[in-house]
Amino acid sequence: MTTERLVSPQMSEEEQIIEGSLRPRRLAEYIGQEKIKENLSILLEAARRRKEPSVDHVLLYGPPGLGKTTLCNIIAAEMGVSLKTTSGPAIEHAGDLASILTSLQPGEVLFIDEIHRLARAVEERLYSAMEDFALDVMIGKGPSARALRLSLPPFTVVGATTRVGSMTAPLRDRFGAIYRMEYYDNEALKQILIRSARILKAPADEEGIEEIAGRARGTPRIVNRLLKRVRDYAQVRADGVITRPVAKAALDALEIDELGLDQTDRNLLLAIIQKFGGGPVGLETLAASTSEDPETIEDVYEPYLLQLGFIARTPRGRIATRLAYQHLGILPADEGDNASAASGPGLWGTPGK
Repeated sequence: MTTERLVSPQMSEEEQIIEGSLRPRRLAEYIGQEKIKENLSILLEAARRRKEPSVDHVLLYGPPGLGKTTLCNIIAAEMGVSLKTTSGPAIEHAGDLASILTSLQPGEVLFIDEIHRLARAVEERLYSAMEDFALDVMIGKGPSARALRLSLPPFTVVGATTRVGSMTAPLRDRFGAIYRMEYYDNEALKQILIRSARILKAPADEEGIEEIAGRARGTPRIVNRLLKRVRDYAQVRADGVITRPVAKAALDALEIDELGLDQTDRNLLLAIIQKFGGGPVGLETLAASTSEDPETIEDVYEPYLLQLGFIARTPRGRIATRLAYQHLGILPADEGDNASAASGPGLWGTPGK
């Protein structure tokens, strides 16, 4: 059972409208991801100098909420072209793809979110479109059927995925620029908060900004969401200014701890520790025991817990690490026995007793 979480990196439908006001419009306004920004600026400037209508196809991958969609909008804006947005699951048939591609204008950017979920028949039709700007269609049926190649105007595909390993090699090879989105450090998150607080007209001092940034899980989408909730708390329970005590009180009331973990994260860790002796436990078993979807655990919950070093993936399943025990304030019932099953220093866990 998946519920709306304040620290979820996924965007709700309501946020799709609200977040637009906080999104940077140009590369110079974009905060963080410095290596990607530098490489993108060279890619875009080179295309402009050569007066090319489109740039190499771009693939952005990494955990949700890190700015893949924002970067896609920026690419279109920097090239001075419009953007057409779709997603892998939305393109069910090759005919759907043909309809999208034939409607593209010269230089236009086609953004395909969750590109790893494209159907195989759709994906194969996309190959020639990306490589040769041509679309192969079949006219007629049976022995009289014949292939017809339609020319397409130059365009740019920007793909976004949280699971680059699930993409086929031929599809990955069609992208000339592949960038991995990294979690943001606290300094970048503070700069994002300062900018967002100014746009939202939410007064905040440096310590209040630091408190929110520290609990935002390295994710811009979450940092903006927390800012809005703390702003509400400051206006109702304080004098409207976001200070450290105000931010701490607001986030504590929302049950978001100092590392940005919420009750869902803690329940996941407690399930590994208490139900399965610290692990190892398989993904399907863990999902069943927590009433969560395996894909949600793998794509949404685990990346940040792995980043913190609170869980480890092993060939036999997930293991809770020493850091997880320490953060939850739990000591193993038999420290020596639990430690012996770990595959490396600092890991706890034995197969469920």
